[in-house]
Amino acid sequence: MARRRKGEAVSGWINLDKAYDLGSTQAVSRVRRIFNAQKAGHAGTLDPLATGVLPIALGEATKTVSFLMDADKAYRFTIEWGRTTASFDREGATTATSDVRPSVAAIEAVLPEFVGDILQVPPAFSAVKVDGERAYDLARAGEQVELKARQVSIYEARVIDAPDADHVEIAVECGKGTYVRAIVRDIAERLGACAHVSALRRTRVGPFEEETAITLELLEDLSHKARCMEALLPVETALDDIPELAVTAEDAFKLKQGRPIVLVPRQVEALKARLSPGTRTVSAMDGGSIVALCEMRAGKLEPSRVFHLDKSGD
Repeated sequence: MARRRKGEAVSGWINLDKAYDLGSTQAVSRVRRIFNAQKAGHAGTLDPLATGVLPIALGEATKTVSFLMDADKAYRFTIEWGRTTASFDREGATTATSDVRPSVAAIEAVLPEFVGDILQVPPAFSAVKVDGERAYDLARAGEQVELKARQVSIYEARVIDAPDADHVEIAVECGKGTYVRAIVRDIAERLGACAHVSALRRTRVGPFEEETAITLELLEDLSHKARCMEALLPVETALDDIPELAVTAEDAFKLKQGRPIVLVPRQVEALKARLSPGTRTVSAMDGGSIVALCEMRAGKLEPSRVFHLDKSGD
């Protein structure tokens, strides 16, 4: 006999504004406790020293996490000149110092070199795996870690503030796998300076934006007032760039059983026009709730992930 899961069958997303010095796993645990949810996960780790957008999936929303992992992201960060650290952030041990303080004009002149599809070597203190182990575990153990360069996409990088000679604030829009600490390392090297990240805030992950993020404190306050469900976003929030198709109750039943449904030619043509190049994923919807994520093949929708939601969305 299958063991019943502990907790409530709560499903949806929380757009959390993660606080400084809080680990992503800790944040997930606290949100899960607030909702007494059976399942929880997050889309894209934020370092404890970073703040900002950390999308947290509850229940059936965990089935959509992989789509958000590939989403574009935006960051706002402060470079502090004068000191390079082992981890390229404020907590790392100092590895070099310098009196060089690049001007805003000099920084703006080199930023275009870091925009586009570029090769970036991840920092040694990163979650990249080396022979099955996390690079940061090896680095903390004092081992030399050499990581290979990989292609990342940076769409925009601009200076937004320079409060004094020691600090400059930059905003970037980028694709998955981009390391801000590596950007700072490479900018400093290009300008012949020493630097590290003194502050980092993620302002967007796909459709989840800073302006609509909620803090743990506010979420806990809503919980005390039995209003925390007000902050819960629909499961489909992470699938904003995936075309939707409304299906009949009969077809929804078939999809939930793992059976494909046949599309009429006009549905196929309409979906093809909305699909991104090289993709086939479609959201099947019934009464405003997602039924399944499907792959469109040979005029049919074949379910790849089935969702079990009631029409109220929880």
